This record gives sequence, C-alpha cells and structure tokens, in this order.
Amino acid sequence: MISEKSLVAYKNRPALVKGREGDKLLIVTAPAADRPGARSAEALEFKVREKDLQFLHPGPCAAADLAALADDPPGSGAPVREAWELLAAGDSGPATGLSFKELAELIWGDYSPRGAWDLFLLLRDGLYFKAAGGLIYPHSAGELEAEEKKRAEKGQELRERAAFLERLKNRKPDLAADSRFLQDVEALAYGRAAKSRTMRDAGLEESPIRAHRLLVETGFWDPAVNPHPQRFGLSLSSASPVPAPPPPEDRLDLGRLRAFAIDSPWSADPDDALSLETSPSGSLTLWVHVADPASSVQPDSPAEREARNRGATLYLPEGACRMLADESLALFALGLSERSAALSFKLTLNPDGSISDAAVIPSWVRVTRLSYEEADKLAALCSGTPGDPETPEDSTILAALLALGERNMARRRAAGAVFIELPELHIALEGEQVRLEPIPHYKSAGMVRECMLLAGEGAARWVRDRELGGTPLPFPYVGQEIGDLPADPLPGYAGAWQLRKSMRSRTLSLKPSLHQGLGLDVYTQVTSPLRRYMDLLAHQQIRAVLRGAQPLGKDDLLLRLGAGEAAMAQSVQAERASRLHWTLVYLRDKIGSQWEGVVVEKKGAKVQAIIPALGLDTQVSLKQEAAPNETLSLKLIALRIPEGEAVFSAE
Repeated sequence: MISEKSLVAYKNRPALVKGREGDKLLIVTAPAADRPGARSAEALEFKVREKDLQFLHPGPCAAADLAALADDPPGSGAPVREAWELLAAGDSGPATGLSFKELAELIWGDYSPRGAWDLFLLLRDGLYFKAAGGLIYPHSAGELEAEEKKRAEKGQELRERAAFLERLKNRKPDLAADSRFLQDVEALAYGRAAKSRTMRDAGLEESPIRAHRLLVETGFWDPAVNPHPQRFGLSLSSASPVPAPPPPEDRLDLGRLRAFAIDSPWSADPDDALSLETSPSGSLTLWVHVADPASSVQPDSPAEREARNRGATLYLPEGACRMLADESLALFALGLSERSAALSFKLTLNPDGSISDAAVIPSWVRVTRLSYEEADKLAALCSGTPGDPETPEDSTILAALLALGERNMARRRAAGAVFIELPELHIALEGEQVRLEPIPHYKSAGMVRECMLLAGEGAARWVRDRELGGTPLPFPYVGQEIGDLPADPLPGYAGAWQLRKSMRSRTLSLKPSLHQGLGLDVYTQVTSPLRRYMDLLAHQQIRAVLRGAQPLGKDDLLLRLGAGEAAMAQSVQAERASRLHWTLVYLRDKIGSQWEGVVVEKKGAKVQAIIPALGLDTQVSLKQEAAPNETLSLKLIALRIPEGEAVFSAE
C-alpha cells in the first residue's frame, strides 16, 4: 500500500501522495511543461486509483521536491554504464535481475527520491535496462549495440531532416540528397496521400495544389508535370486484360457497300463507319457500322470489369489510356484490316431524314478510312448530276451523306434541338513542345455527328420495341431536359455561351425519355463501344437479344451503369484539367503576350471573355463598356500552373 508523502509517477510525471480519500489517493504534481497556460510553480491535484500510479520511493517527500526533479533521463553516464556492465552476462548466460531499489542503490550509491526518479526515467528510456516479472534486467551486449546504432541513425536522420527543412525554407534544396524527403509531398500532389509530414513541418497547407506548387518552386518537378489523371485516381496505362477475338458466327457480308470511317487525323481507334444505299425508288438506307467488342467481351469478364472500372478511354495530350487493352484495336477497330467484324445499324429513312425502320445486324464490312478534310474534298468533287460518269463513286456517296446530315440537322432544329458552337482546339505534345491547333469546321464532321445521332435514335427505337417476358428490355437510355433558354439568344460566341449556361446535365434511365437538347424523342449511345463503357453495355444487351440469350436484368444493369458513369465522370474531369494544364504549360514562356478575346458576358465591372486561339475563358476588368461579341486585346500578365490559372488584362 502506498503511504502518504511517497514519490510516485503519474502519467510519466513525478507526483507526491498527500493522503487517501476513500478508495482513491490524493496526489499533487507539477504541470507538464507543454500544458497551455500552466505556470511551472502551479500545483495540480488529482484523485486517482492506486493501480494508476507507479510507486518510486516511500519518502518522505515534499511538494517543493517535485520542481527539482529533472524531466530528461540521465543518459549514458559512467555510473549507468558501469552498472549495466556489472549486471550484463553477455549473450552466453542469463543476466542478473535486481529490484527497483537495488538497482537505484547500485547506480547512484543510495536509494533517494532523486535517484528513484532518475531510474524511472532511465527505464522509460529503455536503452540499458528492461523490466520483467517485478525485476529489472540489463539488455544484452548485442541488444545494446543494436539500439545504440538505431538511435545514432535516427539522430543523424533528424539532423539531416532539419538541414533539409532549412534548405526548403529558402527554396534551395539539394535535389540529389533531398528527394527522399519530398516523396510524401509528391504523393500528396498526385492525390495518393491526404497528408504530408514535410508540408506540415514546413508550415505549409497540406493540399495537392500547394504540394504541386512546392515541387515546382524547388525544381523537384518540371512545370510540365501533369498530376491531374493520378489525382483523380486514374491509370496512365491502358487496360491489360486482352479480350478474345470475335467468335465464329453468321454475319451478313456487306462488302458490296462502300464504308467510310471518317475522323480526325490523330484518331487511332476507328470504331464507326458509314454506308449509304439508294433504292430504285430513291429511298435511302443509312448503315452505321460499329465496332463489335461485345461479340466476345461478356459481362463480368476481366475485360468488361476493367472497362467498367475506367468508364471510358482517357484521352490526354500525352496519349490515350484505353478502357480496353491496346490489343483490342487490332481485334475490333474498323478499317485496320481488309475486312472488319461490325454490328451494323440499318436505318431506313423517310424523305425528311427521319427513321421509318431500324434493324441491327452482325456483319462483315470493308472500311476505307478518311480524315474530315479528305472527306470534304471528295464530296466537293460531286457535280450534283445523278449518274454523272465523271463523278467518282466515293464523291457521290459522300455528297449524299452530307445532304442527309443537313436534313437531319434541320429536322432536329425544328424539334427544338440546341446547337452550341464554341472554339475547339486539339492539344498535342511533340517531345517537350506543346502544340495548340484550332480545329477547323468541316462539313463532314457535322455529317458524321448527325449519322451517329441517327444510329443512337434508331438503336433506342429498336430496343424500345422489344420485350423481355412481357416487360420492356432493360436498356440504358439517355435523356436531357433544357433549362430556361433565353427568349432571344445573342448571335456568335455570346449566344453560344448563353445556351451552354442554360443546359442541364444529361440523365440516364432504363426507360425511354425525351432528349430535348438533341431534339429526339428517344436516344441512346451505341457508336463508341471501344471508347465508352455505356456503349459497350448497350451492345451487350443488344447482343443478348440477337443471340436469344438472357440480357442483364434491371438491377444488374443499373449497378454496372452507375459504376461506369462514376468512373467516366472522373475521366472527364481529368481530361478537362489536363487540357487546361497543358494550355498553361504552352503559355509559360509567353508572359506579356497579346491575345484576341471575345466578350461573351458582362459581370458587373468585369466581363467574361473567350480566347479562341487558346480555348480558354477568363474574367477581365474593363475601364469602359464592352458589348457582347466585342473583340478585346488581352495581355497575359500572370500564370499559376499548379492552381490552373492564367490572368489576363484588357489593353
């Protein structure tokens, strides 16, 4: 039993027992040095259970003695080392164990409150001795040597870290020596970690943007490093599971039709192509041939799960990170071999371009690849005279496709479709150089868009007319409501900006719904199954119907659709952030350069302006009024790449 005036340890602090109150002891202790607002002479009293105390010395001790007791262990002084050597038997035999009182007397020559407290600190430090079974034993020579080496290394590490933090403060790190201390900063900048000890020790905000800036400021990162895809948790490589080739099956041979895959010159994954047939009566049949990965990529296969986890192919200026393995292009892309397997959407059209009938047919097609520029040039060769022997067949077909696209656009506009035309740029990397290329307006690009919309409309109608056991077939439909459009939209970029701000997000549903933005009463996406998971999912449902197999049920389809869309949203954000990043990298040596901006909106004393050559929008202050669509001369005055900011002023 602990008596009055005994010295005890309470929460690693020296304490004096003042007396007993019931089943508890009343103790007094000096405050911890780090206790906010405490004075060193202030006495703190507690009522504690005896089992929460460690007895050190029977006393008698006085409160004044507490202030004289040291907080630090006595270290490796000669008495401590000599006591250890005396007790240690080496690794060849058992060491001698002593009681707390005996060891205090051996080291200090007597058993006093001062010595008892120093021994307590010595045991807490744990370098020479350890407690076991009520006795205290010396560490073996090997244990002591290992611990001393460990502490020496830790001390050296602390000294090196302190020197690093001083260099970091001055933004003059030794990159070769200090890179190990910046690893946690890099992890934070990439979004792989939520905290950084280095940022905290340097007194900096622990955020990805601030970590990014620090890495650039110190030269550990080149300003061109793009952290955004990894910050969104995305892989920088393509999917690894390689699907099987299309299996043997009956496919309609459509080799008699001219089929054109028309895309940008930098596109490497053609997954749709167009054919056009004209009957003797003059009616048109549009064929939209689409890559057919769903012929072998089955639900819950490794390739399907990987595509679902990615949601879409990630397109970066650095390159494409595909949702299906790179090897899938040789298996499924159209026009990469003499004959390609496809899922063809056959659309019989009315004179106004609307669909009178739709069918879906597995097929073989022979595809010719064209760029938009090449398609426009070929179409321009058509004289417009039916049967003109001087007009190449390809030119006649392409000209007819262009006319079809214009009719469908007029049909959708009459149905309330919204058309938004803002500047578009292609961002490419050539070594360390960033190239920004404004995308020209090609007639064939609009035509391809209209044909893809017809394919989505036709596929949605085809599915809508089918039932599964008397109930509608579960299928991913796309809809959209339009917000409050301006009654009289402005012309030009200002009007396009008004319309974009009015648009609402698209919706996904297992029930057909109106797509007001496109002017279609029913719509889905089926033309990019190599690039978008939703399209692949739609193909799997269609494929199940064609094979007479059981499609995915409502709950399974919703789960897959939700997972794929969530992943795709991450890709979209990463692509947007990456495009902005590389645009700012392009501008990093252009401070003071002049750019043409177009006013699209007034905001008090500021205006929102679009810079077509950069694909950027920015707010600038003006000293005088500027009307919508008015052209401004803007000067680049500041650039903050980690923050994603370019600051312009109006000249």
